[in-house]
Amino acid sequence: MNDKLLPLDIGPLNPTGWGLVIGFVSFAIVYAVLAGRLLPRAAAIMAEREAKTQGVMDAADEVRTEAEEIRAQREAILAEARHEAAHTRQRAQEEGTALIAAAREEGLREKERIVAEGTAAIEAEKVVAEAALRADVDTWAHSLAERIVGEPVPAPSESRRSGS
Repeated sequence: MNDKLLPLDIGPLNPTGWGLVIGFVSFAIVYAVLAGRLLPRAAAIMAEREAKTQGVMDAADEVRTEAEEIRAQREAILAEARHEAAHTRQRAQEEGTALIAAAREEGLREKERIVAEGTAAIEAEKVVAEAALRADVDTWAHSLAERIVGEPVPAPSESRRSGS
């Protein structure tokens, strides 16, 4: 066989015929070993890795879906709680307004009762005071008449007795 395959002088890059045959045979042996043993193992490892990765991604999707459901439930519970709180606040405000109105009415009734009692008490004291004053009016009038006239004036009960 020809020593050089190409008629050019390119150094070690120009293979010989036997070198080329040995290279092809070596390549075939290495390829057979790699394809028979190493590549199936690598493919199995890659498939296992892909399966685990896909499993983790599926689990992550399930967790994400579950988290979204929980979040939606939480939002619904919060919305319901807000609604209930607003309803409770409104009911408390209405009850407070009713209590204030009832207390105001009770206060007005109490005021009217106190004013009525006070008016009655004043009226009773007025009657008593008037009666007391009427009893003493003759004495005071007599005393005042003596001061004005400057001399003793006979008491009205005496003048009535003497005139009768």
